[in-house]
Amino acid sequence: QVQLVEYGGGFVQAGGSLRLSCVASGGTISTKAMGWFRQVLGKEREFVAAVRWDHGVTAYADSVKGRFAVSRDNAKNTVYLQLNSLKSEDTAVYYCAGSYTWHLIRSKAEAAHWGQGTQVTVSS
Repeated sequence: QVQLVEYGGGFVQAGGSLRLSCVASGGTISTKAMGWFRQVLGKEREFVAAVRWDHGVTAYADSVKGRFAVSRDNAKNTVYLQLNSLKSEDTAVYYCAGSYTWHLIRSKAEAAHWGQGTQVTVSS
C-alpha cells in the first residue's frame, strides 16, 4: 500500500514562497497521477494542481495558475509543489494525493492515496 508523507509547510509572509514535497513509500508513483489539494477548516477539500505520469502534462486550479508549479521526480518517488507569490487566501492544509486516473483533477473521489497534510499559513 502506497503511503504519502508531505513536508515543507510553514509560516510565510504574503508574497513569499514555499516548496512542498510529497514522498511516497510502499510502492511506486511512476504510473500514477499525483496531485495536491488543500482544505480550510469548515470548507471542502479543493483541487490545487496535478501532474500526470507522463511528466509534461499538468493541471492547475484557476486560483493558483501562474503562481504555483507542480513537478515530480519518479526516481525519488517524490512530487513537489512550488508555491510563489503567496496570498493570505492560500492559507490551508495541503494534501498530496495519488490516483490511477487523470480524473483526479476533477474529483478528489478519484484519489486512491492521501497524505496526512501539511499546514501552510500566509500572513498578510
